[in-house]
Order: sequence, then C-alpha cells, then structure tokens
Amino acid sequence: MTTLDRRPRVASTKDPRVARKAALGSFVGTAIEWYDFFIYGTAAALVLGPLFFPSNSDVASTLAAFATLAVGFIARPIGGIVMGHFGDKIGRKSMLVVSLLLMGFATVAIGLLPSYATIGVAAPILLVTLRFIQGLGVGGEWGGAVLVATENAPEGKRGLYGAAPQLGVPAGVLAANLVFLVLAFTLDDAAFESWGWRVPFLFSAVLVAVAMWIRLSLEESPDFKAVKNSDREARLPLAEVLSNHWRTVLLAGGTFIATNGIAYAYMVYILRYGDAVLGFHRTTMLFLLIASCPFWMAGMAFSAHKSDQYGRRFVYIRASIALVVIAGLFFPLINTGSIPIMAFAMIAMGFILGCCAGPQSALFSELFPAHIRYSGASLGYQVGAILGGGLAPITATWLYAHFNTSAAITVYFVFLAAVSLTSILLLRSPHDARLSAEKEA
Repeated sequence: MTTLDRRPRVASTKDPRVARKAALGSFVGTAIEWYDFFIYGTAAALVLGPLFFPSNSDVASTLAAFATLAVGFIARPIGGIVMGHFGDKIGRKSMLVVSLLLMGFATVAIGLLPSYATIGVAAPILLVTLRFIQGLGVGGEWGGAVLVATENAPEGKRGLYGAAPQLGVPAGVLAANLVFLVLAFTLDDAAFESWGWRVPFLFSAVLVAVAMWIRLSLEESPDFKAVKNSDREARLPLAEVLSNHWRTVLLAGGTFIATNGIAYAYMVYILRYGDAVLGFHRTTMLFLLIASCPFWMAGMAFSAHKSDQYGRRFVYIRASIALVVIAGLFFPLINTGSIPIMAFAMIAMGFILGCCAGPQSALFSELFPAHIRYSGASLGYQVGAILGGGLAPITATWLYAHFNTSAAITVYFVFLAAVSLTSILLLRSPHDARLSAEKEA
C-alpha cells in the first residue's frame, strides 16, 4: 500500500452554506486574478510589443512581448512554493488574500506605466518586474482556491465544488476580452494604442476590492483545522513533498502541460494569428474567443460532475484523448477563413479544454495528504504551467515565423496533448482507487 493510500479521508462539511460560500469565494477571486493575468496576454498580443519593445521587425516586437508573458510563468512556481509553505503552516485563507493583493498591485501599476518613448529602457524593465509580481500572485492563488473549495465540499461532490476555481479561469478570460472588445468598438486604433489599452488594467482595482471583501469573510477548511489540532503539521512541507511525492508532482504537472499550453496559445496567440496571418480585425478574433468561453465553462462543469461519479482518472483520460484529436484539427479548421468553421473550432477546443480542466482541482487535492496539500498541489500545477502555458505563445510565434506554416504549430499542439495523455495514464489518484474498490464490493 502506498503513502497516498494511507492518508486519512477528507472530512466533509456539514453546513452546505459554508461549502457554497467557499466555492463562491474561490470562483470570484480566481476569476478576477485570472482576469488580471489574461489582460496582460491580450495586451501583449495587440499593443505591448511596439510600445515597450520598439523594433524594425514586427515579429521581433511580438516575440519580446510574449517573452515577458513567459516571465510570469517563471515566477509562478516561486509563488506556489512560498505560498504553499505558508498555506500549509498558517492557513489557506491568508494566502488567498496575499495573492490577490500582489496581483491587484502589479496589474494597476502596469496600467500606469509609461511607455518606452517616455522613459526609455526603464519601461520594459519595470514591465518585466511587474509581470514577475503578477506571476508570484497567481502562482499562490490556484492551490489555495482549490483547497478552500474541495476541502469544504460535501462528501461525493468534491469534483463539482472543485470546479469553482477552474471556472474562474474562462470567466477571467471572458471578462478580459469583453473589456478589450468594447474598447476596440469604441476607440480608433490610435486612441487604443495611446491610452485605451490601459483601461482594463486600471479597472482591476475595482474588481480586486470586491474579491477582497468576499475572501476576508471565508473560513478555514475542516481539513486544515484538523491538521492544526493534531501532531501532523509538517515543519517543511516542500521538503516532504519533494522527498516522498516527487513522482506524483511530476506526473500531475505532466497532466496539466497540454491543458495550460494549448489554452494559452488558443487564448493569446490566436488573436495575433488571426490578425497577422489570416487578415481578420482583432474584434473578429476577440468575438470568436468570447463566444467559446461559455462552452469552455460548460465542459468544466460537465467533466467535474462526471468525475464524482466515475473517478477523476476515468474522465481525465477520455478528455485527454479528445484533446489529442482537436489539437490536430484546430489550425486546419481555423485556416479555412470561414467564420462558422472557425467558430466551431474555437468552441470545440474550448469545450474539450474545459473537460480536461474540470476534474483537475479534485484530482490534485486528493493526491497529497492534508498537511502538505497546498505545497504539493501548487507545485504540481505550476510545473505544468511553466512547461506548458509559459512557453506556448512564444513557441507558436517562433514556429510560424521559422516554418511559415501552421502545420508546425499543430505538431506542437499534438505533442503537448500526447505528453499529458501519457502522464494521466501513469498517474492513479487515491480517489479512483477507493472508487474501484467500492464498485467491486
């Protein structure tokens, strides 16, 4: 019997109001933090290159802007490690508040940052620094939000409640792109590039205030209270994770590589691709992305619910197989230039990405014992994030520039999907082991 099999079963919350409040707090806060994170990606695809990295080459400016996008992913494991440590030591709630403050400060500061034309080389340096702070904040966010939702969930509904913070991701994408779409319709190109792009960053101050009010009212989970009342508290949670659960961390991260990597190219690079390669105005691509977000969220809710019935791994494997298929079809469908077909490709990709992400919260939280769960879940998630999402937009940009065909990006997508499928095939969660035993009995 493995260490994972011996961990105590998670206690369920008796008061459903506490569970619902925890899920709401996870969803709202995560949506706002990812709104902050994604408006940077959208701005990087549309305007940040020439404003902060002027160059005679449009491709070089875009690559530089996407490189700063990757800086946020480099910072994410650091945020996950630091906040994971304190989240296991002093509580989930406190780290959720810290992560929200970091993200809110960095995002508003980017909205106020002068461009290269105004302050010279200091502009890109400050931009990279603020992006790094954003990465620290969002790196510590996911683990805490997931644990608040899953550890407070009623027994048998951990997958469904755990989908709340996952749903915050497409909700953040939807909000970010709606704001940019409104600006694109109301401002001409000159006004948008001059000051309009700053509005989404500055608007974050209002959203963060709302999320802070909700999160400060949350309670610590029963699991964390039980750890504090026992002698199981880890002195160095990260050290225990790396010494006893390193294989689980790597495989968990591997399951997330495709979900995160393809999603970032799908959310960020496709805006640039539609404009520069297919000749569509940015409003068209924003509209297609916005239209796909509800289907992305529907996929999450559907697969999360099914994971409570059939097991996380069962659902994850089938979603990962579907992702391999759509990864190979996505760009050929987009390249038709037909709006209905492009819409179908975006919606299909969004739904399948959602199906992959839906069971993830419960899966990751069930892989680690409660006293090191924040550290373990955060580290696994961030390993997948930095290997997947952080490199995807810049890799896709480079591949097209080098090979002059989207076929190279398709191969890259299929490779990422295959890595994640292999990882989930090798990973077995305690929840699935218990579910199989119960069904056999």
